[in-house]
Amino acid sequence: MANILLISNAILKHCSPSSTSASEQSVNIPSHEIIPLTIFDEVTHDGHIGVYLVFKPPMPSNEVLKDALSKVLVHYPHLAGRFVTDNLGRTCIVLNNAGLRIVETCIPTTVAEQLLLDASVDNNHLLPSVTKVEELCQVQLNRYACGGLVLGFTAHHRVADGQSILGSFFVSWSRMVRGLDIKLLPHHDRLSLSQPRNPPRVEFDHGSIEFRKPTTNLDTTMEFSSSSVETVIVNYSVEFINKLKVMVNSTPSERYSTFACLLSHVWKKVTQVRGLGLEESSQVRIAVNGRTRISEPSVPMEYFGNLVLWAYPTLKVKELIYESHAYISRVIRDEVSHINDRYFKSFIDFGATINRSGDELQESTPEFGGTLCPNLEVDSWLGFPVHDIDFGTGGPCAMVHPSTPFEGLVVFIPAGTEDGGVDVKLTLFAEHVPPFNKIAHSIDGKLTPAEIAI
Repeated sequence: MANILLISNAILKHCSPSSTSASEQSVNIPSHEIIPLTIFDEVTHDGHIGVYLVFKPPMPSNEVLKDALSKVLVHYPHLAGRFVTDNLGRTCIVLNNAGLRIVETCIPTTVAEQLLLDASVDNNHLLPSVTKVEELCQVQLNRYACGGLVLGFTAHHRVADGQSILGSFFVSWSRMVRGLDIKLLPHHDRLSLSQPRNPPRVEFDHGSIEFRKPTTNLDTTMEFSSSSVETVIVNYSVEFINKLKVMVNSTPSERYSTFACLLSHVWKKVTQVRGLGLEESSQVRIAVNGRTRISEPSVPMEYFGNLVLWAYPTLKVKELIYESHAYISRVIRDEVSHINDRYFKSFIDFGATINRSGDELQESTPEFGGTLCPNLEVDSWLGFPVHDIDFGTGGPCAMVHPSTPFEGLVVFIPAGTEDGGVDVKLTLFAEHVPPFNKIAHSIDGKLTPAEIAI
């Protein structure tokens, strides 16, 4: 780890912009308003999620970045708020402008020397600690001798999802740095989103899918030593992805997304190296953005908060090993399509029902520090407008997901290379990594576990 010099560690609050243009007016949210968490906030991970954005030199000064950040926070007051409990016992966000934590460091190396895309390198020093912090958002500006910047960021997941942070907040912040109006102001009407139908119609078993009762001990994860897992990053070039898509999309009536095609490949390869029984089942948990699924009333993409549910495609191990990529892609697509307007509205109605009945449920998100084998947790950052996060000298050259000792976690990230492609970051048991690397770019689908044994 490079020597890191701490320059400052302070709280930054939002301030009203001096301009009176329409896009710079403060959002119409009263100071100290208390915002209850929605059912979508409650079902997500109860903790901070981090990301690194890597920028080559030159970059604006820290003072310029901080000044713009204090102004843009006017439009994102939730990030400067705190969690409180209201008189009904609900967790809420109080918009009290208590501020976010901002840390500044200086590192006497170049960005290139940090090897941020080497999954074996521990870069936790580039993020503020998330242990026992009351701030809902933290920023760390890591300035390098070359003038480059690694922007470390954490936010509590129950405040906002990835689309809100990377697709709205960061884009707005970067535009503020460049002296531009915010293109699309964030949409903060969480209350209207949570309104159930009259009467409510709960059509799916959400109490066993998105939630579970704490007393049933149904956690599918198992604890393990962090030394027994290893995180790797595999790059899939545009050429490789196109070759895969030609093979999968061989029928004119069947067309699959880059995500479905590539996930079918990764799921197949991970299953091949895990040494599972052919009759065992493997399930993938895939996030589905409700902004593109809820029809009436429609939800704008700039909605700020959480609006994600999950699809759970499931296949037998023998299907994953012996069936084609097209077969697996079809199962992925079909399961994702089931998380539609009807499903989201059923979940909203479910949320209203449990609030009235007082049921105690726990979110079914996997616990950190466990293993999902034979299953996978898949997060995709491919749809975020990363190139729009431009502070004046171009978008980030890399977006990095912090390493987490969590076997079975797979993250799809836009590659920072000039020719594009996708970086797939995955955490597996250490003994499964060498055989996975051996077959990661093989797409003939003919290998079996016996044939790839170390």
